[in-house]
Amino acid sequence: MNPILLITGGARGIGAATALLAAQQGYAVAVNYTANSLAADEVVRQIRARGGSAITVQADVAVETQVMAMFEKIDAKLGRLTALVNNAGVVDVAARVDEMSVERLRRMFDINVMGSFLCAREAVKRMSTRHGGAGGAIVNVSSAAARLGGAGQYVDYAASKGAIDTFTVGLAKEVAAEGIRVNAVRPGIIETDIHASGGQPERARQMAPLVPMQRAGSALEVAQAIVWLLSDASSYSTGAMLDVAGGR
Repeated sequence: MNPILLITGGARGIGAATALLAAQQGYAVAVNYTANSLAADEVVRQIRARGGSAITVQADVAVETQVMAMFEKIDAKLGRLTALVNNAGVVDVAARVDEMSVERLRRMFDINVMGSFLCAREAVKRMSTRHGGAGGAIVNVSSAAARLGGAGQYVDYAASKGAIDTFTVGLAKEVAAEGIRVNAVRPGIIETDIHASGGQPERARQMAPLVPMQRAGSALEVAQAIVWLLSDASSYSTGAMLDVAGGR
């Protein structure tokens, strides 16, 4: 029986790279997307073309009813979940805290934090031995911004990822005796289109000189860390933060 993996925000960037890599390693993958069905369909097409198993699942992770419907679809189409990557997240245009609207803050925390909590809640219900599951692994996608603070650009994003770090540690301890491992990756400057969504399409290239390794990372480099944390190769790691940030 193939392990069953849900990747939120799996249609592009780090999520898509993780979906493709995990499928190569034998996971049946549910690729979540909010609006870009064409991109999600393309990820699934690539997985199936290589002989893998994958489906798309639409849901806004900030909306509880949509999250619950997504998990029910995975139950019906793939089976009982054994792995989750909480990857869905947003940034916004560069701004100081004294310029941020409450609407911006709510969107940031609803998607980046609430979405991760809701998906983890539903995953634990399926994975935990306490609920009749066989165990599993959760990887939360945090950010090096959680350590660096995001001053002058996106303190709200950094704070949401700081919450993810704390969430990772707490949930890891809570379910460690129930067969579930919970870890996080903290990407640094990575070449993905999330920068364009924040109005800075050239940000990765511009920031590269600030990275000790003098380059931006790739989505695949982050995906490799995520898939390792999901795998039995990291079987004694839980509550860990793995920086994939080129030394930054």
